[in-house]
Amino acid sequence: MNVGIVAQRGNRRAANLAADLQSRLNEADVTVRFDDETANALETAGVDVTAFATCDLVVSIGGDGTFLYAARGAHDTPVLGVNLGEVGFLNAIPPESAVEAVMAEVEALREGTSHARNVPRLAASVGDWTGEPAVNEVVVQGPRRGRGGGIDVEVRVDGSPYTSGHVDGVLVATPTGSTAYNLSEGGPLVHPRVDGLVVTEMCADGGMPPLVVPPDSDVVVNVSGAHSAVVVSDGRNAHEVEPPVDVHVARTDPPVRLAGPAADFFEALNKLD
Repeated sequence: MNVGIVAQRGNRRAANLAADLQSRLNEADVTVRFDDETANALETAGVDVTAFATCDLVVSIGGDGTFLYAARGAHDTPVLGVNLGEVGFLNAIPPESAVEAVMAEVEALREGTSHARNVPRLAASVGDWTGEPAVNEVVVQGPRRGRGGGIDVEVRVDGSPYTSGHVDGVLVATPTGSTAYNLSEGGPLVHPRVDGLVVTEMCADGGMPPLVVPPDSDVVVNVSGAHSAVVVSDGRNAHEVEPPVDVHVARTDPPVRLAGPAADFFEALNKLD
């Protein structure tokens, strides 16, 4: 069995916990792989995070950003999230319970009793291009935020017009992502057991309220009124598009497979600033 471990970059406590997990896993005849950054912190050999797609389990130690990074490499391998003392929406395991939780998941995998929960991913597409899958959100926006950097949009859901006007951008989020960028842009909190997508306009001149649509919806953002626009997945890998253009946003496979116990959504809400 192979377990991949990602520790929060620049966090000595996370790296030390990764080393502790390696020691316990090796005792149980489990091979451990570290991503390159974690390996550098521990002065050992590492692999590119994309190699974790061939592991049986991936462990993320840190915040939601670390989890998103680990999930990008994991593909459809189950990911178990360990926090560093602050309950997160994706990182349910406290550090003092990390070894016990990881070993329990390893045993469940060996016995065939592991039951990972699916967390949806989104992807944007324009013509033949498809963006990197996002766990939290896809944003379609002008070349910059603020005055003079917006775009004109028409948003359609499954072919039906929903809203139009001048905006900084349009954000499409999963329920998991509703607590992240979506919330800061005035979008609603959505419980993770609610199956849907959230469409939120960013700094709109008028426009409509945020909307929750069915999970299999095709959200199309028609962009015009600017020389360029960008499509961003989970805050990274900005892809420039040339208006006028239709950007399609919809669920994509595979979903993230979330291992271990679920986080208490309401307890995690109390940690929001």
